[in-house]
Amino acid sequence: MTSITRRTAIAATTLAPLAVARAQSWPERPVRLVVPFTPGGSTDILARAMAQRLSEIFGQPFIVDNRPGAGGTLGSEQVFRSAPDGHTLMMGHIGTLAANPALYRNISFDIAGFVPVALVANVANFLVVTNRLEATDVPSLVALAKRQPGVLTYGSGGNGSAAHISMVAFMEATGTDMTHVPYRGTGPMMTDLISGTIQLTMTGGPPALPPVRAGQLRALGISSLQRLPSANDIPTIAEQGLPGFDVLQWYGIVAPPGTPAPLVARLNEACNRILGEAPFRARLETEGAVAQPMTPAEFGAYIATERERWGALIRRANVTLG
Repeated sequence: MTSITRRTAIAATTLAPLAVARAQSWPERPVRLVVPFTPGGSTDILARAMAQRLSEIFGQPFIVDNRPGAGGTLGSEQVFRSAPDGHTLMMGHIGTLAANPALYRNISFDIAGFVPVALVANVANFLVVTNRLEATDVPSLVALAKRQPGVLTYGSGGNGSAAHISMVAFMEATGTDMTHVPYRGTGPMMTDLISGTIQLTMTGGPPALPPVRAGQLRALGISSLQRLPSANDIPTIAEQGLPGFDVLQWYGIVAPPGTPAPLVARLNEACNRILGEAPFRARLETEGAVAQPMTPAEFGAYIATERERWGALIRRANVTLG
């Protein structure tokens, strides 16, 4: 064994117990859970649900901090450059962790460098339209869009948001062309959809279901392969002429590069414990979400697969944002 190798081995042996001890004493102060979008969207709603239970488990406040801008890249970069001590985390999603590398050419940090902590949930998209639109199901919407290329407008919570890339997938699958209207958050987008300023969107259950149940919007379909128990009256998009259409949003917690593995393991264990609790799972189901506990390694592999999948779609659709 060379002297360099010997010193490295001794250092690793010495530091490992220290990292474990630090993980056991964490958190030492309030933890900031960054949501890189405005309040009111699925990312924000799920983050607040998780933060409440994590605060109860660890005895320190987990504070949701909304940092919107540039399709989630601004808040993401803040977390990426934060100290890797477990006191700054991010609730990421399909856009911030998988699609943005293909959407944004000039991102100044390596999104793949985030440390995966825990996948929280998969969320089916609800294809919802304003009550003013004549379409009553997916085939009639597709027919309308094909008669009027580029005329129908769909909203999203911002460039690179889950709603944006989900609609890109829908247009590719149906051979339609609709115009994207990005908003600064899901909340204002839903307000304009209800008023009829825009015609449709594809978004998660938390923002979509309440206005649908109130009769303010009409749901044409959901993007999962099976109907949801909490919304069994809404057919899947797949059963309406698009077999195999399966476009899910997903949400998970990541940490800055260099966050110690023992700390990540402790947080992952707590997250998966929460996801196994019947009341929490039921709460997710009412929002159209399904708990998806994974190990950090499994979540990391999942992110890599999704990054490749959505990157290929975005390149085919020739969608770039800067």
